[in-house]
Amino acid sequence: MPIHYKNIVPWGRSFSEYISMFALEGDFLSKKILGCGDGPAAFNSVGTAFGGNIVSFDPIYVFSKAEIEQRISDTFKEVLDQTRENLSKFNWDVYGSVEGLGEIRMKSMRQFLSDYENGLEQGRYVDAELPNLPFEDNTFDLALCSHFLLLYSGHLDLDFHLKAINEMLRVAAEVRIFPVLDLNAKRSVHLDPILEAYPQSELLKVNYEFQKGGNQMLKITNN
Repeated sequence: MPIHYKNIVPWGRSFSEYISMFALEGDFLSKKILGCGDGPAAFNSVGTAFGGNIVSFDPIYVFSKAEIEQRISDTFKEVLDQTRENLSKFNWDVYGSVEGLGEIRMKSMRQFLSDYENGLEQGRYVDAELPNLPFEDNTFDLALCSHFLLLYSGHLDLDFHLKAINEMLRVAAEVRIFPVLDLNAKRSVHLDPILEAYPQSELLKVNYEFQKGGNQMLKITNN
């Protein structure tokens, strides 16, 4: 049974997963980083605690902490149920089981929730969405897009992807997108046209693979 969500779901990854997914190197926290569609990920909260300069944007940041917590609660079981029905599409070496995955995801999302209100006040969580961002040109060194573009290829067409990437390149010197597979662990139908549209793009292997075959990141520099 294919994985399908009516809408894009809030699902937070951990700080260490971001490091692996995006092949972030030792000095990366010295850069000004933009988290694109971060949702309830723990990357901003943990990275900021480590001294990073991170801004995350997502349309869910228009909501209160309680409202986001409720949205997570409403979708948590659906995500795990669909994952359980598609066990063969995933690599379970790290998470062990669907229940183990759920525990790790919920821990990350609780880290986000504990930081959310402070982050809003500090301007680290911004209510915005692609392809129109409220940032000046060249504001960031690095833009990271986790589990949004390419993953949701069935929800977002190629035109949206191109406009979104252009906007990220407007505000950041470099864009990294992970994964390059869709929800059902198939190569995104938009990937080859994107590679063709951006000659400065490249696929890089990373030390992270939850979706089987999902161990590549798309890197695009602003030439």
